[in-house]
Amino acid sequence: MVKYRDKIVRPDAKGRITLGRLAEGVSSYIVCKDPQNRIILEPQVEIPANEKWLFEKAIALNKDKKGLQESAAGKMKSKGSFAKYSRDKDKQK
Repeated sequence: MVKYRDKIVRPDAKGRITLGRLAEGVSSYIVCKDPQNRIILEPQVEIPANEKWLFEKAIALNKDKKGLQESAAGKMKSKGSFAKYSRDKDKQK
């Protein structure tokens, strides 16, 4: 993680500030004020709707993470093509 030094930012005429590299990989923020009137930006990363189920199912997510770790460690074995089982006719070759 890159450590950034404290920086003073000034809002433009419309109240906007620029975060620059601090916003890399972030798609949105939750904004709130704390009791000391500080503005807190909580970075959010959005996922495609068709992948939402994976993050809602802890067992599936853990299996997916384990599979990615095993693959990165070179512990995978090719089982060949599964294209013949596809319902997508364009992918059946």
